[in-house]
Amino acid sequence: MSSSIANETVAATSGQEGFSFYRLVTNIYFLYAVSLCTFFLLWDRVAAWQVFGDSLARPHAVAGKLYDLSQVKFAGTNLAGHIWASTRRVLVGFTLASAIAVPLGLFMALNKYVNAVVKPIFDLFKPMPPIAWVSISILWFGVGEFSKIFIIAIGTFVPCLLNSYNGIRLIEPELYDVIRVLGGNRKDEILQVSFPASFPAIFAGLQISLSIAWTCLLAAELMNARNGMGFLIKRGMDTHQPALVLGGMVLIALMAWLSSLLISRIESRLCPWKRSIDNL
Repeated sequence: MSSSIANETVAATSGQEGFSFYRLVTNIYFLYAVSLCTFFLLWDRVAAWQVFGDSLARPHAVAGKLYDLSQVKFAGTNLAGHIWASTRRVLVGFTLASAIAVPLGLFMALNKYVNAVVKPIFDLFKPMPPIAWVSISILWFGVGEFSKIFIIAIGTFVPCLLNSYNGIRLIEPELYDVIRVLGGNRKDEILQVSFPASFPAIFAGLQISLSIAWTCLLAAELMNARNGMGFLIKRGMDTHQPALVLGGMVLIALMAWLSSLLISRIESRLCPWKRSIDNL
């Protein structure tokens, strides 16, 4: 009994290492802070020295502009309204695209006949950049809300389908052999191997698609939008307000990061078996 207590005491003591400079500079959160502080310091100095003339606002000017927008209405709504308008477009376009692309990619990988019908058409449209659809979407749907959602959906469709398709195709054949040895049938192979093994690839595709969705949002909202973060950027360009332009860019980057973080959290819940490889 006494020996076990002594061992626990030694283990606890060894785990409480003292402060050291090496531990500080190798702490990941310390490095995060240094990276961000360095970035904002360089940004502030470049703007203060007017390397780009008066076309680059300082960080505090951008923060002040965003605060002002949150207090007053701009183009009929406040800052929260513009953020929600853009977020709504991204959510609708992303949801529509992923709801079609993910099942279709799975069916293509699991059924050779579906693959034979869909893949040639998909390969034809796959290399086309989403921005190329801007003009045709205006011709088809005008400059209203649906044309913006269409561009976002087109941009997110390809990564969702590709990752779903490859998530099934790249599964190790030995996993299916295990199911067959245990007496499983085709249904067991799909439910116990194909779907679980493809989930990490599917979620990777969803994260990529969501990032592209926010990129497409800017192109979509530059088309005569009356609200949204892209609208703020365009209005800042038209009126030469660098703080407004950078404020819109910061908001898009922040919302893209938050949405990507949400997808990662959902993945960690649904895919607890996914391996995490550190120190690469």
